[in-house]
Amino acid sequence: MLQAAGVGPGDEVIVPAFGNAEVAEAVVRTGAAPVFADIDPDTYCIDRGSVDVCLSARTAAVIAVHRFGHKADVAGLLDLGQRHGLLVLEQGESQKSYEEVTQRRAHAAYLSGRLNGVRTPAGHEAHTYQQYVVRVPGNGRPDRDAFARTLRGKGIECSVPVKTPVHRLPAFWRDVALPETERAADETLALPVDATMPRRQLQRMVSACNALGGLLQPAF
Repeated sequence: MLQAAGVGPGDEVIVPAFGNAEVAEAVVRTGAAPVFADIDPDTYCIDRGSVDVCLSARTAAVIAVHRFGHKADVAGLLDLGQRHGLLVLEQGESQKSYEEVTQRRAHAAYLSGRLNGVRTPAGHEAHTYQQYVVRVPGNGRPDRDAFARTLRGKGIECSVPVKTPVHRLPAFWRDVALPETERAADETLALPVDATMPRRQLQRMVSACNALGGLLQPAF
């Protein structure tokens, strides 16, 4: 889509740094340069205010990536794009069936109502919980990683959704300040909410997380 729109050498495309590198790689393949914007701390999607700061005379496009089942502020970005003559593109997530999304939401509601010591996702009606991402408070990455190791030792499959922001990868290194992106990379942990999970597995996960979270200062 970037190539079809005429984006190429000399252009800049604003993208989120929180995620994988494929969006930035797509920009580079056109000959344009990726410019990394910060994220909204609640949705983990590109932040409109940060995009505004990143604008330059070379900016040709903005790419919004929907993350973990949260929707990016596409309406706000389209408004920004209209005012500045920019192309606004979206990268979506794999679609789940209505039944699977409904079950994931039920699991997420159960967890959010019972977990303490971790910051649960900001829920809203449109959230599809592609991943149930919490934040582990404390000393950032060391505490998050220790928390994850302990859960895995108890048989709970959890994962770090973004190990290294794209602007910190050697191929895309940029000396830019993206505090919300850095903080999210250090604190986030994805807990399982597969539609097939039985209630007893959720209960076991809550017990394990709360036992660990009680040792840390809760995040509000």
